Order: sequence, then structure tokens, then C-alpha cells
Amino acid sequence: MAGIKSNISDDVKAAMRSKNKTLLGALRLIQAAFKQKEVDERIELNDEQVIVILDKMAKQHRDSISQFKAAKRDDLVNIEAFELDIIDTNLPTKLS
Repeated sequence: MAGIKSNISDDVKAAMRSKNKTLLGALRLIQAAFKQKEVDERIELNDEQVIVILDKMAKQHRDSISQFKAAKRDDLVNIEAFELDIIDTNLPTKLS
């Protein structure tokens, strides 16, 4: 079973090949968060740690979206929503 981190790396390569700059930017944002954690704690992330980081990023994006909506900044809402969608795509589905 391939890990979430390696799936994201594969998605980055695919986004580069297809020249999808928006998707590439969102995926690199995720990779940067992983790298930051690994460098700070001198560890190799496992899937559980990756999920924790993705959950935190998703929460931050949801907060940003509500703040941008309140400020009527639809341009920024769209960017945050797109990035949130990419994050949610890489999170495993939650059990009910």
C-alpha cells in the first residue's frame, strides 16, 4: 500500500507534466508542510502523522474561507476552496 505522502509526490509529478500550475501550487503547499515537520522533528512522517497535518491544514483553510467570505473576497475564497479540495482529496474518508 502506497502512503499518502508518496501519492502526493506522484500527483506533483503528474501536475508538472500536465503544466497545471494551480494544482501544483496546492500540492507543493502540502509537501512544504510535511517537509517542515520532518526537518523540525528530524523524523520520517508516517501516514498517521501525515493525516494530522492534513487535518490541521484543512481546518486552517476552512477558517480562512469563512474570514474571506465575511470580507467579501471571493477571489481568495476560490483559491482557499480549491486548496481545501485538494487536501480533502488526499485525506482518507472518515468513518461515520
